[in-house]
Amino acid sequence: MREFFREIVHALEEGRPVELVSIAASDGSTPRGAGAMMAVFPGGGITGTIGGGNVEFECQRLAAELLERGGDALRQFRFTLGDAASLGMVCGGGVTVQFQYLPAGEQRIIAVLRDLIEADGGNRDTWLLRRIEGEQVTAMGLADRTGPRHLDILPEELELLCGNQAVFARKWLSIPVVKAGRTYLFGGGHVSQALVPVLASLGFRPVVYDDRPEFADPALFPKAEKTLCGDFARLSEQVTVTPEDYVVVMTRGHQADYEVLTQVLRSGAKYLGCIGSKRKLALCRERLLAAGFTDEEYARLHAPIGLAIGAQTPEEIAVSVAAEMIAVRAGLENGLRRPLG
Repeated sequence: MREFFREIVHALEEGRPVELVSIAASDGSTPRGAGAMMAVFPGGGITGTIGGGNVEFECQRLAAELLERGGDALRQFRFTLGDAASLGMVCGGGVTVQFQYLPAGEQRIIAVLRDLIEADGGNRDTWLLRRIEGEQVTAMGLADRTGPRHLDILPEELELLCGNQAVFARKWLSIPVVKAGRTYLFGGGHVSQALVPVLASLGFRPVVYDDRPEFADPALFPKAEKTLCGDFARLSEQVTVTPEDYVVVMTRGHQADYEVLTQVLRSGAKYLGCIGSKRKLALCRERLLAAGFTDEEYARLHAPIGLAIGAQTPEEIAVSVAAEMIAVRAGLENGLRRPLG
């Protein structure tokens, strides 16, 4: 998402206007849900997506028209055959799409978007807020856990707008753009090298930690937010795992796995996963229970890690692990948990 807004800011500062297209609300089965965004530039260039297919095609066409005249709009599209607003699709749902014209060089908007980019780098929950009256955006700003910013008009019920999902209510459209939490990958081997770019593309903010400098080399992980080198037995010197974080344990051996797990099992992390054979993990479990951890605490661990898709190569395992993490983030882990191995 950081790159998405950087492209918009770059265009505005170069003197090119942008039409920002957002799914404000959705119901039923739709290609993308509320909060999906796309930007349309002069000449037809785009970044981001609101789901592809006919709805995206129609929205690109309308965005280009609005860009020409500097307009905002609010439109509804249905994915049902025979409906007057139908796009000839059979998904059975519908979306409300909001179009916002961003004038070239508009310093107030640039300041909001630059603040949003900085918030993404700062790892704090941040929402993009826009007040919509009729079809016009009359206010645009941000909010985080400390309150709103860049807004002269304040929402009456900010707590309602600052949830896990996009909200369009009481003239306000709120989209959670930055979600706090990082993914700590302990071990910088082949699977981590395949996994990091996948996680980065999905917004999981990977941080790699290894006790070998050559496997904590930033050159190996250009998509990682950070690489750290340190002792696996002393993680707290550089890492604090919070309930917003994800943990992936992929060290080079059983002893290092055990050392990491003793420090993260009680962290409350949103996701805990450990790679390894069933035998290796069974031995690790025995040691953890002997050290005073409970069956309930160990049960939080996804081990073996990943969904069972028959993955063999580092790249395939990366896909299976990322898929499991997506399920956890979406609150679907109970229905999808299928051990790999």
